[in-house]
Amino acid sequence: MKIGVMGAGAVGCYYGGMLARAGHEVVLVGRALHVEALQRRGLRLQTAAFDIELPVQASTEAAALQEAALLLFCVKSTDTELAGLEMREHLASGALVLSLQNGVDNAERLQALVGAAVWPAVVYVATEMAGPGHVKHNGRGELVIGPTAARGTPGTLDAASLVALLSAAGVPAETSDNVAGALWAKLVLNCAYNALSALTRLPYGPLVAREGVARVMDDLVAECLAVAAASGVSIPGDVPAAVRRIAQTMPDQFSSTAQDLRRGRPSEIDHLNGYVVRQGEATGTPTPVNRCLHALVKALEGGLVLA
Repeated sequence: MKIGVMGAGAVGCYYGGMLARAGHEVVLVGRALHVEALQRRGLRLQTAAFDIELPVQASTEAAALQEAALLLFCVKSTDTELAGLEMREHLASGALVLSLQNGVDNAERLQALVGAAVWPAVVYVATEMAGPGHVKHNGRGELVIGPTAARGTPGTLDAASLVALLSAAGVPAETSDNVAGALWAKLVLNCAYNALSALTRLPYGPLVAREGVARVMDDLVAECLAVAAASGVSIPGDVPAAVRRIAQTMPDQFSSTAQDLRRGRPSEIDHLNGYVVRQGEATGTPTPVNRCLHALVKALEGGLVLA
C-alpha cells in the first residue's frame, strides 16, 4: 500500500518508518533539511531492538501524497489548517486520513477542510529527531483510533483492516468508541508534563523527582479533570495513575514542548494547557496552574531566556 505522511517530524518518521519496514511504499512530506537527508540515504530508524536505514520517498511538496490510500497527518496542532489546505487537492479518492496529533480537536478542524474521511488517533510514543533523517524511538508506540462517520468516498480501509495493517507493522493499535475521552486522557498527560519539562529543561524521570513537582502535577491533573467533567467528557481509566506511569515508562524523554523551545520553534502550548484554560473559561472552571504554565511557556517563546 502507498502510505503518505504529512509532517515528517519525530512522530511521522517513526510510524512511517515502521510501515516502510513492513514493506509498504511510504512517502514523507516535511522540512527541506530532513527531506534532503531522506532522499540522500533513506530514513534511519533507531530503536532498542534495531537500528536500520529504510528506503523511503521524501518531498517538501504535498503533491507527493497523490495515490496514497492512507495518510498519516502528523503536523503540529498550530499548522493543522495550513497543512490541510496544502494537501487537500492531492488526496486520492477513498483515502483515509489519520490525525496523529496532540490536542483534542485536530481531526474536527481538519475534516472541515478536506473531502477525505478523517479519523482521530491518540498517540502514545516517545520519539525524537536525533538528526536530519534520523528518528530515535525511546519508548511505547501504541495508537487508539476513533473511527468516525465522516464525509468522504468510502475507501479500502475500514477500522478492522487499519488495525490489522498497523499491528502487522509492529504498531499496537486498537479502536475506541470513546475517542473524545481517550484524547482528553492524552491531553491531561501532555498538560502534566510538557510545560514543566520545557521550563525545567528536564526529562520526565528527573523532573518528577524534584521537590514539589509531583504535587504541581496533581494540581494540574485535578484542574484538567474538572474542566473535562464540566465539558461533558468522560475520561476512561485512572488518569492520575497514568500520569505517574509516564515518568516510569519514559524517564529519559523530553516533552515535545521542550524540544520545540530548544530548537527555537513555536510550541503547541496553546492547544495543550492553553486549550484547558479556554475550556475552563467557557465552563466557568478555574484553571490557575494551567494558566500560569501556559503564560510562562508563551514568555519563553517570545524570547525570554532562562539562565
